[in-house]
Amino acid sequence: MKAPVSWIREYVDLPADVTTEQLAARLTALGLKLEAIEAPGDQITGPLVVGRVLTREPEPQKNGKTINWCTVDVGAANGTGEPQGIVCGAHNFDVGDLVVVVLPGGVLPGGFAISARKTYGHVSAGMICSAAELGISTEHDGIIVLPADAGEPGTDAFDVLGLHDDVIEFEINPDRAYALSLRGIARDAALGFGAAFTDPADLGGRALPTANADGYPVDVQDAEGCPLFVARLVEGFDPTAATPDWMAQRLVQAGMRPISLAVDVTNYVMLELGRPIHGYDADRLTGPLGVRRATAGERLTTLDGTRRTLAPGDLVVTDDSGIIGLGGVMGGAETEITEATTRVLVEAAHWDAVSVFRTGKRHKISSEAGKRNERGVDPTVTEAAADRVVELLTTHGGGTAAPGVTVVGSAPAQPTIDMASDLPERITGMSVPRETTVAHLRAVGCIVDETGDGSEAGAGAGAGTLLTVTPPPWRPDLTDPHDLVEEVARVVGYDQVPSVLPTPGAGRGLTREQRLRRRAGRTLAGAGLVEVISFPFVGDAVLDQFGLPADDPRRRTVRLANPISAEEPGYTTTLLPGLVRAAARNLGRGAPGVALFETGTVAFPAEHGPAPIHGVDRRPTDEELAQLYAAIPAQPLHLGVVLAGERERAGWWGSGRESSWSDALAVVRRLGDELGLVVETRAAVRAPWHPGRCAEVLVGGHTVGHTVGHAGELHPKVCAAFGLPRRSAAVELDLGVVLAGARDVVPGPSFSSYPLAKEDVALVVDDAVTVAAVEDALRAGAGDLLESIRLFDVYTGEQVGSGRRSLAFALRFRAPDRTLTEPETSAARDAAVAAAVERCGAVQR
Repeated sequence: MKAPVSWIREYVDLPADVTTEQLAARLTALGLKLEAIEAPGDQITGPLVVGRVLTREPEPQKNGKTINWCTVDVGAANGTGEPQGIVCGAHNFDVGDLVVVVLPGGVLPGGFAISARKTYGHVSAGMICSAAELGISTEHDGIIVLPADAGEPGTDAFDVLGLHDDVIEFEINPDRAYALSLRGIARDAALGFGAAFTDPADLGGRALPTANADGYPVDVQDAEGCPLFVARLVEGFDPTAATPDWMAQRLVQAGMRPISLAVDVTNYVMLELGRPIHGYDADRLTGPLGVRRATAGERLTTLDGTRRTLAPGDLVVTDDSGIIGLGGVMGGAETEITEATTRVLVEAAHWDAVSVFRTGKRHKISSEAGKRNERGVDPTVTEAAADRVVELLTTHGGGTAAPGVTVVGSAPAQPTIDMASDLPERITGMSVPRETTVAHLRAVGCIVDETGDGSEAGAGAGAGTLLTVTPPPWRPDLTDPHDLVEEVARVVGYDQVPSVLPTPGAGRGLTREQRLRRRAGRTLAGAGLVEVISFPFVGDAVLDQFGLPADDPRRRTVRLANPISAEEPGYTTTLLPGLVRAAARNLGRGAPGVALFETGTVAFPAEHGPAPIHGVDRRPTDEELAQLYAAIPAQPLHLGVVLAGERERAGWWGSGRESSWSDALAVVRRLGDELGLVVETRAAVRAPWHPGRCAEVLVGGHTVGHTVGHAGELHPKVCAAFGLPRRSAAVELDLGVVLAGARDVVPGPSFSSYPLAKEDVALVVDDAVTVAAVEDALRAGAGDLLESIRLFDVYTGEQVGSGRRSLAFALRFRAPDRTLTEPETSAARDAAVAAAVERCGAVQR
């Protein structure tokens, strides 16, 4: 919300010495967050003056363009009093018009310096300016033509254009809809500085016309959706009447583009009072207006030209021809005001905020009117807003206000709130006497009745006076005693809240899981991986690209009621989609290789359906708590890894190497070593991995181990779908299970000073027998003397027969207390081979 300071001062008697920065700081302290301060004149230096066009001679050019050679009276601003010769390419002005001229020596926004220079065969001594060139608007279709009473030639144009008027832009929180108006901002400014406030809704003390039977007929069938509807008619309106310059200037300062008088007036009143207004071309209406809910299948073309299919929950405005507008959101194209409109029907209505929000969300409409109506607008200014629009239309557009006044319904009453007077003190920790609480609540517009004692408010004995508070009509967000506490606290000042550091319990620190998670992160970082945090939502399209079968449990996601993206409405069941997209994005931006990891929760839907919604007026019963806990989705902690592109770079030291499945398994084994786990792998088939290069990861060994995830090479179709290099690898583990089995302290390796005994064996097995199974058998048979085992060769060919292969392993034996003899190592080797023969059907070569 952009608020010109001069407009704020029009309603608040601020001290003259209050600067824009001080005003912005105080309003920020009251909850209106400062976004920016715009000072349009600060970017312009040098002489900027009012000029009168004396002559204008069009001169066609060879390039097809026509320029105007002008002489402009700038008074004594040029030091001579003689007319200034200026070349101008715009054509929206004529002789006698007052224009804005920047003279040589001036500098426009962007550092554009103005000097006398030869162009198009003339020496142009200055420039006639457009609003875009001065940085006060995006309009660049022509130069600024000032009104006839703007001033004499040579007058400083800064004040004429309001360039000395600072504009404060605020970020307005959704619960402070009142601040989406100058009325609301000015009210807070008066509150912050203790200054007198003039409410623009009082209309200068002018009495509002009363409702009568001559008003335009309106039938409200849904009083809950539209509790108050006001209609006024202006006849004889001049559609060619121009918007007053002061109004157009304020609209531009507030970030809106002037369009036409009728539209500009409704926008101006919306900014002034916060009440959205809609105008109809009364000659295009057929019959009385009506307000109801849409029925399935009804359609409407809105002002943006979109043909929309309405839903049964949409509030609509109708006439005898059908639907002519979405209530509180956007009007219809069939009844919009045009350049030929002479009869304007003004609608000011109070709409149910929830209905407006749902309609706007459903149809993806974001409008200034909808933004205010869906947050809650003061219903008591509805009649005043309609009257203000009528006044401005008749004053500046001619015509007369029809005597008929339509008022259907009334403003909803504000509910009261009971609060103990010492609640602000107990919540904030500040010293807030009862008198201060009452005074501040009244200062923000509340009606406060002091009765009873604190026990009536449920605050306990001695809690203080019970306050019965009626919030002001412009604050629909105040519904709870703690909302009132916030109001008192912001007036007292959040900077007055004492800073109290919590006292940590003795002997506490990181939990076991936190220590192990940090150890895992350090291990992966030490292996050259970079931690990322990816978008945790997925849709069916990504799961299709991953090739997940229809019955895969990972396809059952927790669906969000209000997703950020309609294409990805589910909370992810796997970390790999986000990691794969992050890897592809970095590779696409020139990274030669990526090694990424992420730790985070995934979610699987509970079998008990959605959680029941209980009231907040009491503690849930044990049965209700059990229902709530049963509906919480399972959220295991996962670890995901993606390796793509270069794993080892090429250079003078040798050729590089691309990431592969072996790197994924190496990461898993390194993590297991650091956590003190026995990590085993075996062949598996699971999307999105390559069916022949996927390993199931177990901790604790094959016989008693637990499957904790998978690692290996991604399927070629997955790599192609996401733009990853072939042979890219990935890992996903259930980190919660891994950490549960980890050792808090991993003992260091034991070393023996005695020599190593080397034995190599080659075993022929069927192709169906995995390397891991053979290795496991050799390890079990070799006994405690075996220090390490490594596969160093795989052979297939005629010598081993079809469907079989030879696996060569290097066995290394060592004793901690002696040098092994040849019979000891041979016996251990033979025992290892015997175990492989028995378990795997191996034949020694």
